Amino acid sequence: MSVSLKFLGGVGTVTGSKYLVESGPDGRARVLVDCGLFQGLKKLRLRNWAPPPVDPKTINTVVLTHAHIDHSGYLPLLIKKGFSGPVFSSSATRDLCGILLPDSGHLHEKDAEYANRHGFSKHSPALPLYTQKDGEAAIARFRPTPFGEQSDLGAGFKARFFPAGHILGASIVEMMVGGTKIVFSGDLGRSNDATMVDPTPMTHADYLVVESTYGDRRHDTQDPEAALAGIINRTVGRGGTVIVPAFAVGRAQSLMFHITELKAQKKIPRDLPVYLDSPMAINASEIFCAHGGEHRLSPAQCEAMGKTVQYVREAEQSKALVFDPVPKVLISASGMATGGRVVHHLKRYVSDHRNTILFTGFQAMGTRGEAMVNGADTIKIHGQYYPVRAEVQNLQMLSAHADADGIMAWLRNFSHPPKMTFITHGEPAASAALHQRIEQELGWPCKTPKDGDRVAL
Repeated sequence: MSVSLKFLGGVGTVTGSKYLVESGPDGRARVLVDCGLFQGLKKLRLRNWAPPPVDPKTINTVVLTHAHIDHSGYLPLLIKKGFSGPVFSSSATRDLCGILLPDSGHLHEKDAEYANRHGFSKHSPALPLYTQKDGEAAIARFRPTPFGEQSDLGAGFKARFFPAGHILGASIVEMMVGGTKIVFSGDLGRSNDATMVDPTPMTHADYLVVESTYGDRRHDTQDPEAALAGIINRTVGRGGTVIVPAFAVGRAQSLMFHITELKAQKKIPRDLPVYLDSPMAINASEIFCAHGGEHRLSPAQCEAMGKTVQYVREAEQSKALVFDPVPKVLISASGMATGGRVVHHLKRYVSDHRNTILFTGFQAMGTRGEAMVNGADTIKIHGQYYPVRAEVQNLQMLSAHADADGIMAWLRNFSHPPKMTFITHGEPAASAALHQRIEQELGWPCKTPKDGDRVAL
């Protein structure tokens, strides 16, 4: 049986992940692994509006490695354009997509509404990429699968999911088709992470697709709690507020855990107000605690997090925090400061030298986060420029991704080299660096595919 792999996103960039596996003499059996939205640079975001790279009606099944929007966020549009099959994922990924996909649709509706109100659109009227209802409808397609249990995807495909450690529910996918085993790393987490389990060691694959987000970097080895305490105490000492743009799924829960530990150890003021200003992050935190056994935290630790951090669900509460002069820690989505409530907090806090804007991991090209981490003097929000006078920090040791050494350590678990290793999900420099390390240190054959490449397996 002929099998091929086509790269439709997540190559040359860290966003828009989509890998199409085709089998059969005519390639009519098709499974799409990941179904992500493009984010970041405008030229990437515009790709979300282009015709689908493959007719959605011809795709039999979708498999998701995890819930982050750059891996799942195109799914409502795929369905809207004709995909009618099932979506396989871990149970936690299904639960998280239940909040992420409708929220994504809601944000697209808000963007269209804003463009129409202010005349920013080239089209009249501006329409959302998809709606909140589209996101809600997508959840009915999910077929949650226990870790380690083989699922029949149909059309001759089978798959198993293994914990990847990146975020709750994140999976390494082992796919079998026509006697060929393909392993997709998804986004790999870090070993010895404070909240998430280690990535599952894999020992065999005929073909491997591995991420390279941090393929050219090593994480800072500084203790994250010591670094976090230093920033919080320094900022509070000058009467400022720490604004943390944090991914609602994964990073927000990690931050809550570390801040809870710091308060318990009296390393930051116990009476310091800490807010989680993101309904989505709040819901994700509740899902996190409901999936005990898939992360490192005990029920007691989850309960302590909820008592340490004040949840802000209502918009009016969030608006009040914008004008609250009391020193505090304010965690809010989104993680790269591209949208959500954190943008309104930035408008208020970014130009005051007493405050700190604290990022906690990778910042994609073209995002406000990337600009600020790289020393931008001003940032543009809602058509206006705001001077950056606040302290800007990025605690990359809080990243949910394995660094280059972590990826290489995971690869060394394989008993023998795959026939080919495909390096994806990285900026060009990161993918190139990992490519070189794999060839030089492991002696494996590998390729860094380009967008649209199709490879016969």
